Amino acid sequence: MTKLKSKTIFERFANTSTRFTGRPMAFIVAFMVVLLWAVTGPIFNFSDTWQLVINTGTTIVTFLMVFLIQQTQNKDSAAIHLKLNEIVAALKGASNRLINVQDLSEREIQTLLKFYQDLSEMAKEDNEIAISHTVEEAVENQEEKMKSRLEGKD
Repeated sequence: MTKLKSKTIFERFANTSTRFTGRPMAFIVAFMVVLLWAVTGPIFNFSDTWQLVINTGTTIVTFLMVFLIQQTQNKDSAAIHLKLNEIVAALKGASNRLINVQDLSEREIQTLLKFYQDLSEMAKEDNEIAISHTVEEAVENQEEKMKSRLEGKD
């Protein structure tokens, strides 16, 4: 088995930062900073510089947090995709076309989405709620049902 590479300094920093900023204590600290800023307003006569301090501070923090959060989101998203790929690969009858579906173009994803919407509509017509099919099986089953209904009416 190969040894996994350890996390980079940025990864560790991003993970720690996003964990901290997602906690109630981070909100309390941010709230206290804003409260302190508001209380000092009369001291500085609500000057343009006083207003610029909070505007600049919040802009810088927001700008940097976007990158930290995005890095963590990218990692989490990749991990979820890997887990879903493993499930799809392991399930008998699951369509392997869905492995790495996130790498398809927007047009290809919309095409697959339409297939699954059609599958959902066919499932609504089917009174057996526990039955699961691939798109191809569902289309074939639906065609057979329609054919047998038409033949039964003739």
